Amino acid sequence: MDTPVKTKTLKSVATQYAVVDIETTGGSVSNSRITEVAVILHDGQRVTKRWSSLVNPEMPIPLHITALTGIDEEMVAAAPSFAEIAEELIELLTDKVFVAHNVNFDYSFLRGQLAACGIQWNATKLCTVRLSRKLLPGLPSYSLGKLCSSVGIALKDRHRALGDAEATAHLFTMLLEKDEQQIIREMVLKASPEQRLPPNVPLADFKALPQSPGVYYFHNNIGKVIYVGKAVNIKKRVASHFTGNDLGARRQHFLKDIYHISYEKCGSELMALLLECTEIQRLWPAHNSALKRFEAKFALYHYIGVSGYSYLAVGRLTKQQPHIKTFDREIDGLNFLAEMTNKFQIDQRFCRYGKASVLRSDEQLPSVDSHNAAVNALLEDMVAGQPSFVIIENGRNADELGCVYVEKGSFCGMGYLTNDVSFSNYQEVREHITAYKGNHYMLQLVMSYAQRFPSRIKWLG
Repeated sequence: MDTPVKTKTLKSVATQYAVVDIETTGGSVSNSRITEVAVILHDGQRVTKRWSSLVNPEMPIPLHITALTGIDEEMVAAAPSFAEIAEELIELLTDKVFVAHNVNFDYSFLRGQLAACGIQWNATKLCTVRLSRKLLPGLPSYSLGKLCSSVGIALKDRHRALGDAEATAHLFTMLLEKDEQQIIREMVLKASPEQRLPPNVPLADFKALPQSPGVYYFHNNIGKVIYVGKAVNIKKRVASHFTGNDLGARRQHFLKDIYHISYEKCGSELMALLLECTEIQRLWPAHNSALKRFEAKFALYHYIGVSGYSYLAVGRLTKQQPHIKTFDREIDGLNFLAEMTNKFQIDQRFCRYGKASVLRSDEQLPSVDSHNAAVNALLEDMVAGQPSFVIIENGRNADELGCVYVEKGSFCGMGYLTNDVSFSNYQEVREHITAYKGNHYMLQLVMSYAQRFPSRIKWLG
């Protein structure tokens, strides 16, 4: 028998709920299907109706899914398709608050499959993971199985839709009883941003985000950074991660991995973008991929052979070997080397052009001293021709300026200066910046920005 909730709580949550659980063939709405669905109706006091059905997914059920749920293709062969139960299902869900453990997963699957049947459906959502964290704080885990074990709820038929829905409904009743502060009423308000957040992210983290440029970090359950992003408006950009329509398995796993959000304010979008690049290099987060692709792949190298002659070579960029200059494409490096060696009349027999054959000639080799002097002149010209400057940006507040520092053609760092700092020499500026290890992509960003906004440049001498 279902135990009614205390009357004083009823007054604050006088609404109807549909507690739902589903089983699927996989984690992606786009290429997976529902195999079982259960709906338990709750009036805020007690369970009023139970309904469940196996569903023929009309596609193979992977073996690992069968091992987890016990649902195999033979069990669902005679079951109705989702289209056949869609009308009955939508009648149960209409005008109900949609309740589930990790609600966005179940909601997105049902919404996607109903849409495929031509049924447009939206509902107010309530996540029992988030609600449990508020009303039952301090538990070791908020997964359904471990949570039920912690609070003494018997969980039968684990990983079957009706068994998990029954446990979630029992948990929901318990949470209703504990809700003396009307937290549930606040959470089901459609305007509440909390329902858009991943289940494990505290609302306080989101509320603390500023509406200013900067970098934000998503952390997993042990505090490790799993994603770094930049934004002109941190709060708005973070919110956009949780309101998109991407229902793929990769995004669902990404959202479930987020337990904490932190941030660092920046003075401008450029400084946020540069900080994002350096942080991805430093942390190499699991869910970042885009900026990892922008690393240069080729480089110009200088080395001394056993004969004492200097050599110049274009080859694959490696982290272990010092290089002079980097290139996106091998052909760019080869053309640059050919141009520079021609300009300084360097013997081509001391150049290595990728996989190309080494030039051979019977001509007498130049002396070691004269050849090496020519190579050194080339190297010095490359350095001398590179500019040193700072880009002046907005600070994080009215009392400071942002500064992006470039020395001899290399991005060296950035920081924030007081308004009275002079830009008369390198050292005075360097004392106020944080050194960062730049790369080819970051230098391209800085140089492109400097060309677009020349009025923000101060040349260093």
